[in-house]
Amino acid sequence: MTTIQVRIDEQTKRSSTKILSDLGLDISGAIKVYLKQIIATKGIPFPLLTHNGLTTAQEREIVAASKEARLGKKVSRSMKIKEAIAYLDSLK
Repeated sequence: MTTIQVRIDEQTKRSSTKILSDLGLDISGAIKVYLKQIIATKGIPFPLLTHNGLTTAQEREIVAASKEARLGKKVSRSMKIKEAIAYLDSLK
């Protein structure tokens, strides 16, 4: 057995301890589960999100689409509200 020490701010520790306790885990148990999942998935077992709640790939797509729009590429004509709703419904 080995020991891992982690420095974390008090608020993060307090908030996570409460949530984990409600799940029947302590911090040590949760970290063990996390490390086992890293091994099982051969990576981080959840998507890493930016402060906007998006993945870095999603943010890159948005930036690229924004550049294209500014250049007038792949831009659709304007639509009335009912047209736009019908179009969006057709994408489902």
